[in-house]
Amino acid sequence: MKKLMGLGIGLLAVTALAGCGTSEAKTSANKELNVTMVGNPATANPAISGDSNSSSLISQTEEGLYTLNENGKVIAGVAEKVVKPTKNGTVYTFKIKKNAKWANGDAVTAQDFVTSFDWQVNPKSKSQVANKLKYLKNYAAIQAGKKDASALGVKALNKSTLQLTLSKPQPWLPDILATAAYPVKTSLFKKVGGSQYGTSAAKTLSEGPYKLVGWSGAADSWSYVKNTNYWNAKNVKISKVNVQVVKDPGTSASLFKSGKVQETTLSGQYIKQNANNPELKTTLNSSMRFLEFNDKKTVTHNTKVRQAFSYVVNRTALTKSVLQDGSSAAKSLITYGDGNDPTTGKDFSQDVGNLLSYNPKKATQLWNQAKKELGIKKASLELLTADTDEQKHVAQYLQQQAQKYMPGLSITIKSMPLAQQIAKGAAGNFDIDLDGWTTDWRDPADFLQMADGTSSVNFTKWNNAHFTKLMTQVDNTAKYTTQQRWNLLKQADTYVTKQAGLVPLYQQAKAHLVSKSVGGLKYSMMSDAQYKYAYWK
Repeated sequence: MKKLMGLGIGLLAVTALAGCGTSEAKTSANKELNVTMVGNPATANPAISGDSNSSSLISQTEEGLYTLNENGKVIAGVAEKVVKPTKNGTVYTFKIKKNAKWANGDAVTAQDFVTSFDWQVNPKSKSQVANKLKYLKNYAAIQAGKKDASALGVKALNKSTLQLTLSKPQPWLPDILATAAYPVKTSLFKKVGGSQYGTSAAKTLSEGPYKLVGWSGAADSWSYVKNTNYWNAKNVKISKVNVQVVKDPGTSASLFKSGKVQETTLSGQYIKQNANNPELKTTLNSSMRFLEFNDKKTVTHNTKVRQAFSYVVNRTALTKSVLQDGSSAAKSLITYGDGNDPTTGKDFSQDVGNLLSYNPKKATQLWNQAKKELGIKKASLELLTADTDEQKHVAQYLQQQAQKYMPGLSITIKSMPLAQQIAKGAAGNFDIDLDGWTTDWRDPADFLQMADGTSSVNFTKWNNAHFTKLMTQVDNTAKYTTQQRWNLLKQADTYVTKQAGLVPLYQQAKAHLVSKSVGGLKYSMMSDAQYKYAYWK
């Protein structure tokens, strides 16, 4: 997703950072930037990356056919230019820049994209982001095991020419090509094997602005070192970025205040404490947090149980009193800013309206009805969450509310590193999962597919025939007009929210402290800052 189930940046011991502080003796040409990340990346392999921490790492070290400029606009990356599709919007042909090179000096080839995309949709990869390429020709047949991955609509016409063939038009494809579709080094991929590629810095290769250095796969610190072979290296001003995982926002704030880091992520009370700090940058994120209920387990399969959980959540209190970080109460499964009505221009979330409400009396009523249907008087459920400060506080609030208004229910919180949480979720090894999704492009379907029974990122295994039919219609961009598709998206959002296929909680905000001595770090709903644009003032 991007299971962007965490924020994008942060922990290492304070003592380890002491040696990375800024030095008066250093010039701006070799002065190192020190930053944090809130959790450990699961992989450096772009073909399978499904968590926010991995996506953050990959976005700094890799570059797709397209990339984002400093203001978040799609521009040409390793492709020579942003191309116009042919054959009714279904065929894209790209020329790769002659000076696009991997960190070892080898040329980036069309085959490197073919290798990556083929592995991403190959069922053997178990990629959680395979469906980002679902509009490529033969995707469905490959996922179903009816065709080999080599049949995917991606072809190297020659060493530097790549052609993508879609099964139907995909107007938002440029966003994906800029933020979520990267090449892999074919020769290294073949040498180490698909399951090992990206498990450490030694088993991956970068072709973006920075090389990945010192990441072991479980390390709490590593570096991004300027890739001198990057085609646009002359415009990368900072030669080295030191990254540390800092899960505790108090530690993050202390490290920033002491000057040991120049960019860090804050949450909760620390955002409130820094409200008047001119170095605080707060942006609403294109990320929705929600509860997933395992549909394969008896209690959580019950619709009334899921609906009861939705009614016990006071989303305003959750965002204003618990999170205190600028996050916004969910109104449906779709974030604000994720699309506009093609006729009126109205934002999707405003067009659908508020589908969620706080009603503890209704929650108790539904829960009691569910107990009768299930033939039980008590139930014990485990709530799975990441081990971040933010998620722990949210989980505690949910535990308190559910146990208060759903008599006979006992909730146990199980917190763990994000990568482990994702693995358990993907394996269906949970009762309730406090999860989330951050979209790479402005289209509500990216959130809605989280509840689609045919989707690889549907961890709940909720498989509702009516909802799946709606999503099949939404995907048929060749049959339905843009306005018809918009109306189908509204129907799907309303249905899944009312049925509590997923229970939306809040749209995440991201808050960063950025040193006044650093320029070029900008944040938008769709992207975090890119260090290739950073510079010392």
